Amino acid sequence: MSPIAHDWRKLGVKSAVERWRRWRDNPWSGWLVYCAVAAVLIALPFAVDATLGRAWVRIIDVALLFILLGLGLNIVVGFAGLLDLGYIAFFAVGAYTYALLASPQFDVHGSFLVVLPLAAFVAGVFGVLLGAPTLRLRGDYLAIVTLGFGEIIRICLNNLNRPYNITNGPLGITLIDPLAIGEFALNRSYTVSGFTLAPVHNYYFVFLACAAASIFVSLRLEDSRIGRAWIAIREDELAASAMGINTRNLKLLAFAMGASFGGLAGGLYSSFQGFVSPESFTLLDSIMVLCMVVLGGMGNVGGVVLGAALLTALPEALRYAGPLQQAWLGDVYVDPSDLRMLLFGLALVLMMLLRPAGLWPSTLRRRELAGAGESGVAR
Repeated sequence: MSPIAHDWRKLGVKSAVERWRRWRDNPWSGWLVYCAVAAVLIALPFAVDATLGRAWVRIIDVALLFILLGLGLNIVVGFAGLLDLGYIAFFAVGAYTYALLASPQFDVHGSFLVVLPLAAFVAGVFGVLLGAPTLRLRGDYLAIVTLGFGEIIRICLNNLNRPYNITNGPLGITLIDPLAIGEFALNRSYTVSGFTLAPVHNYYFVFLACAAASIFVSLRLEDSRIGRAWIAIREDELAASAMGINTRNLKLLAFAMGASFGGLAGGLYSSFQGFVSPESFTLLDSIMVLCMVVLGGMGNVGGVVLGAALLTALPEALRYAGPLQQAWLGDVYVDPSDLRMLLFGLALVLMMLLRPAGLWPSTLRRRELAGAGESGVAR
């Protein structure tokens, strides 16, 4: 490359950087980005419905619920550094709280404006009940206790059908009320300005609003005094306590807030499905939510959203492996369900080897891993 061409290239890069800085510093640029993202998200279910089918709109709805769960677990694991392997229990508590208060099980049909906040509150209380006995536990011991707590909740839900039938046992609770205000119920189809709003579209916008609110709360918590105290506890609990941080109350607050996110997601899931049973809340589901947080990037809200979206869509996309084998090879040699888990496990192993901080790690986490790598090389 000639010196003149090299100088022109440098000038082009500098001018592009200057334009980017001017655009970034413009107060209207942020609003333009938000408006563009909002327009894309509003059009997303209709575009997906027209191209991939309505089943994928339902998958997006489930992904939004998993985003809620991932953000709640991120408070406990990512911010406060408390390893929780039984987080799905709070999801179950919220789901069953909504189901019991909005179904023929007890012949109670409460308004979702009351029942949904109550589901989040009850799950938060269970979070405190889990956190209180485990305040002195760390690491593997805390993980084992939380794992046991999740299994205890599932077994209780499975057996609370005698001597008095509360949860209907393994048969689950059916005919759960949908979200509704007056005559407007989300489980019905409506036509607005020529657009047909199916139930999956209606729930999409509700779930999207709840996910957006949860993202906003998580971002505010991360930059708040409480969030910084959680991070200090995660880094060194003893040093945080010596600096005057009330580690007991803040750890209980982390459990309660994380559990309330799970309870809210559980209530929404219960109304969306119209049916809940203990088989929906297994240890594998807890591990899946934890994988979303770790794969996306612990402690980073954007990373958790990315991890939840990917790990919800990827297993569903791998369902097409069976028809592809039939079309290309003439027979199905590998069962799609086995292939899904094989590729899923392989992806996690590769992620831990190539990007141990996750796809979109927090800045602090990236610095920690870089510092650990440099110290290892020095040794």
